[in-house]
Parts: sequence; C-alpha cells; structure tokens
Amino acid sequence: MALKSYKPVTAGTRGLVLVDRSSLWEGRPYKGLVYGKSNTGGRNFQGRITAWHRGGGHKKLYRFIDFLRDKKDIEAVVERIEYDPNRTAFIALIKYTDGEYSYIIAPQRLAVGDKVISSDKTDVKVGNCMKMINIPVGTVVHNIEVKADKGAQYVRSAGTYGQIVGRDSGRVIVKLSSGEVRLINGECRATIGAVSNQDQKNINLGKAGRSRWMGWRPVNRGSAMNPIDHPHGGGEGKTKSGRQPVTPWGKPTKGYKTRRKAKQSDRFILTRRKK
Repeated sequence: MALKSYKPVTAGTRGLVLVDRSSLWEGRPYKGLVYGKSNTGGRNFQGRITAWHRGGGHKKLYRFIDFLRDKKDIEAVVERIEYDPNRTAFIALIKYTDGEYSYIIAPQRLAVGDKVISSDKTDVKVGNCMKMINIPVGTVVHNIEVKADKGAQYVRSAGTYGQIVGRDSGRVIVKLSSGEVRLINGECRATIGAVSNQDQKNINLGKAGRSRWMGWRPVNRGSAMNPIDHPHGGGEGKTKSGRQPVTPWGKPTKGYKTRRKAKQSDRFILTRRKK
C-alpha cells in the first residue's frame, strides 16, 4: 500500500498523510462474522475511568478474526482484502472448500484469488499456517502462538514480523520486530509472511478532530495543571517539576520498569528487546 498526501485546501488537510486504501473492499463486512461493539469510554464496571483519554469516536462493528487457524488441511481462497477499524493491519476474507467463511490477518503480498491452507506441515507460502518446528530457519512469520492451540498472540499489528533464527530441542528461536529473541514451543503455530499495511507508521492525522473520530480524547500535560490535580502542577509560569516524571498518583513513568521481576516467561527470553 502507498501513502496518500493531500494538498492544503483546508486546515485539516494541511500535512495530512493517510494510507491509500483504494484497492481494498469498499462494501460492508461479511455479516456472519461481525457483532455490534459497545464502547466503554475507558470506564470499568464501577463507572470509574481506568483508561484515560478515551471516549467518543465512530461506531464500529467488531470482526471475528481466526487467530487459531484450526481448520486443518482444508484449502481456502482469498475472497477479498478489507479494512478493519479495530486494528492497524488489513484483514482477508477467506472461503474454505466446504463453504465456510473466515477472517484472517492479511499478510503482505496476499492477493484476491490466492489459496491458503493450515496444516501441521505444508508449503512455505504467504498466508499458509503451520507448526513452527516445521518452518525452515530464516523464514519470516507473523501471528505467532505462545501456547499451543491457544491462538496467535504475537506479531499481529501492521508491518510487524518475526523471523525463525534457529531450533533448540523441540523449541524454536524467534527474533521479533522489537529485537527481542525468544524461545517458543515448536508445536505452536505461525503464519508465513509479514503483516500487511507496513506504511501505517508513516501516517499523519493532520488535525485533532481526526483523532477524536478514532476515539482519542485530548491529553493534558501535568505541568499545565494545578498542584491539587497533578504532582507536576503549580508554579509561576512555565516551570520544571523538580522531580522525576510521575503519574497523577505519584508512580514513576517514562522509563520506569513495570515488568514483574519473577515473570514466568522470562526464562524463554534469550536477548532483550532494544532500548
């Protein structure tokens, strides 16, 4: 996909850069694979805000994505590539030979009419899913499972990919986009190829209103608040806070490590991600 820039005809189009989606399906999603999604506005079941700066935004239908790919040894044809408002990657509607439809994350270079299959061992072809122990070293993959038959949890967002870099006694060594190298059970599945929409990182929304359409509310700086509202607040004019960056409740932020020291999966990490 290419990027599409706009002439500054209005203030909102000045600097606006979006992904060109002209080649995607323009109709509505497949009715049997969607349900109405209600927004929380960042509030929990008590009505208290737990995720800040969320709310509003356009109404969305949630598309069920098949992250499990457990329909084995049945070929499917790509019917169309679609935009999904719930994720950065594009999605593909596939139709199995038995007539069943399913949505999958669309990898790069997957086109309408291509055939894909999920099996324990199959051809190394974009869109095919198989056990990682059977994928050749050096292959680029996405939709990586961490626990066998749980469904893909890693490498699902636009433009990301992992690479099989080795094998070790039934486990596979995978290098992720972050630079982290980790061991994963060879019985876990992955899909061949990198995730579509690699230009997502280069978009520029152009105006605050477009961010509101996506459900993001304004973010206010702590230093612009009063002392009662934030630890960084108060002072005459612009002032340094005089302390390390913290949340409104005094917890360190911006570089503070929040990962549990005794996290169970730490032993599978061979190389930490780049700082």
